[in-house]
Amino acid sequence: MVWTVRSLAERLGLRHQGAGDRPITGVASLTSAGPDDLTFVSHTAYLDALANTRAGAVIVSTDHAGRAPCAVLLSDNPYAAYARAAQLLCVEHSPAGIDPSAVVASDASVGADVHIGPRAVVEAGATIGDGAFIGAGAFVGRDARVGVGTRLGPNAVLAHGCEMGARCRVQAGAVIGADGFGYARDGAEWVRIPQLGRVRVGDDVDIGANTTIDRGALDDTVLEDGVKLDNLIQIAHNVHIGAHTAMAACTGVAGSARIGSRCTVGGAATILGHLEIVDDVHLNAMSFVTKSITLPGSYSSGLPVENSASWRRMVARFRRLEDLARRVTHLEREKSDKST
Repeated sequence: MVWTVRSLAERLGLRHQGAGDRPITGVASLTSAGPDDLTFVSHTAYLDALANTRAGAVIVSTDHAGRAPCAVLLSDNPYAAYARAAQLLCVEHSPAGIDPSAVVASDASVGADVHIGPRAVVEAGATIGDGAFIGAGAFVGRDARVGVGTRLGPNAVLAHGCEMGARCRVQAGAVIGADGFGYARDGAEWVRIPQLGRVRVGDDVDIGANTTIDRGALDDTVLEDGVKLDNLIQIAHNVHIGAHTAMAACTGVAGSARIGSRCTVGGAATILGHLEIVDDVHLNAMSFVTKSITLPGSYSSGLPVENSASWRRMVARFRRLEDLARRVTHLEREKSDKST
């Protein structure tokens, strides 16, 4: 489809000014854009670049529209509008069909316009929705379900019985539905507990490269609609993540934690198991959550980096804190005794 400034504005629900018939074929930055490109401005720091852009059109707020030397699309949230426009202009085209080297069970259900790449495997009873993409070497286990328009990247795994909703994106190497880390102690030995639950993923969920989401022990691990997970994240068994929550890379969530909707989790955060985080909580990077969070808001923990000499002095003082606390308690008791 050939997009114009006018047709993009109509599809995105935006007003436009300037050359509505100008064709737009791609997206680019303010400085590299050409006459057929769309770009955007979301911060005043880029206004000088806006004045000199060669783009065919730019998405801006009404306050800055007069600075643009080209057609404009007006938005209160230019960054989000750009994201939606880029999805229209940068469509990933994958020819439908099953590669001869792929292995697809005879009783698997494969919808229309599905792409199944080289050496991919689709096991018995699996369901692949219309327009889905199964990348090279990807694996869909028995009785698993891949929703309409969902994409599994190369070597991604959707294990047996697990379900992906519609329009999800799973990047290369992600594993959905591996066994949870479940063992019972018996003397010096560990006894494996079979992990009998599934992973259920809602619609419009993104899962980053090499992220792992464990299946439940008995009940299911659940990701609700719109969840966004970065690369290298570990989600343990029976975790429940609410709609539109986003997590940055290297986050770890222990078993049976329940995380609310619209939360954000910074990189390398750690969330212990069997606790609850309410909706609209924002955890900064390296946060260490050891107890439930019952009120919305922003939370932080961890120590900023220091030079080595300062850090050694701080550690020395940390080691003296227990002694200092005992001395303070003793002095407070003495003071209390004297006052009575």
